Amino acid sequence: MNLPYEWRVGWRYTRASRSDRRNGFISFISGVSVIGIALGVAALIIVLSVMNGFQKEVRDRMLSVVAHVELYDALGGPIADWRAVAEQARKQPDVVGAAPFVPAQALIARGEDMRGVMVRGIVPAEEAQVTPLAARMVSVFSRLQPGGWGVVLGSELARSLGVREGDTITLVAPSGQVTPAGVVPRLKQVTVVGLFEAGHYEYDSGLALMHADDAARLFRTGGVSGVQLKLKDPQRARAVGDELSKTMPQMLVRDWTHTNRNWFEAVQVEKRMMFIILTLIVAVAAFNLVSTLVMTVTDKRADIAILRTLGATPRSIMGIFMVQGAMSGVLGTLGGLGLGLLVAFNIDVIVPAIERLLGVSFLPGSIYLISKMPSDPQWSDILPITVISLILALLATLYPSWRASRVQPAEALRYE
Repeated sequence: MNLPYEWRVGWRYTRASRSDRRNGFISFISGVSVIGIALGVAALIIVLSVMNGFQKEVRDRMLSVVAHVELYDALGGPIADWRAVAEQARKQPDVVGAAPFVPAQALIARGEDMRGVMVRGIVPAEEAQVTPLAARMVSVFSRLQPGGWGVVLGSELARSLGVREGDTITLVAPSGQVTPAGVVPRLKQVTVVGLFEAGHYEYDSGLALMHADDAARLFRTGGVSGVQLKLKDPQRARAVGDELSKTMPQMLVRDWTHTNRNWFEAVQVEKRMMFIILTLIVAVAAFNLVSTLVMTVTDKRADIAILRTLGATPRSIMGIFMVQGAMSGVLGTLGGLGLGLLVAFNIDVIVPAIERLLGVSFLPGSIYLISKMPSDPQWSDILPITVISLILALLATLYPSWRASRVQPAEALRYE
């Protein structure tokens, strides 16, 4: 295949800049530029992959406790026939499970200690169809019997209250009873029948589960307050929620991205800012190519003059040096892509090896809920990184290449 001579000469200059000992300084600057681009691209891929891994880990732990979509009566009352609502929701192909629940807020008192908690009334047999936590802890959740006034607490909540399985605690409902002496809070002694640990601090420290019948009686909801749904793909929760809102106008629909909006948006903003910051590193490395090409143009003035006298146009001269700079950008980008993917896909091996070598632990299990460095490389992140790196490298070649095209043969050869 016959390539245009601009490509051949540009590639020859690229190879010469790395092997020509007479121009060692230029070769050094060129190598630093390529390495800088490679390290910047690799850092971007690794950091975003680790952030994706943490996001996936936290999301999976969150979704082990909460449902993907929740349905409430649009008027705010109880749902008289939750099974009919569940059957209507199941007509949506993405819905694979449904269960009733009674959400409420209350205070839990144990001696002088008192904690505000989220209380969720559930039907254990149905709950296993919706949340992985209930499916994993069937034997514990089955202890929640209607009229038994039992409760299952998060492990962190139980630890902060100093309670264990079999202990008795007091639930204080937010709305009290009106008596001649005034409003008296409704109190109920309940028994801790089990503990759960989801791995998500918010739920482990602030969630209490009890039977839906007991929760409806204590909080006087008049029955089931809502229906939880499980989807085939949690990432489609928002789209499925919009479809259910159209087909079930009598229901108020909330998906997990809506109920956890603050966390969801905070992660996206943090990821976006990290992308911008690390892209600046790639930009600095890419624009180091400017100095490399400027020195190369100065060194090759005689060559440029000879090419011009042989009939090369200014556009061809510009193309030669653009090819040289673009080749450096491509080599740096591909090197960074390979290094970044190598580390991102093997971070579960690399990080423990570094920890053993240095004798440290980056994620101590006593402090962090996640003790291993997670990684989840996604092409939706990797492809833009690659494209942006190549574009920045190409932009960095424009000015030096234009300078080369403006070299006049007579001036360049005057002192040769």
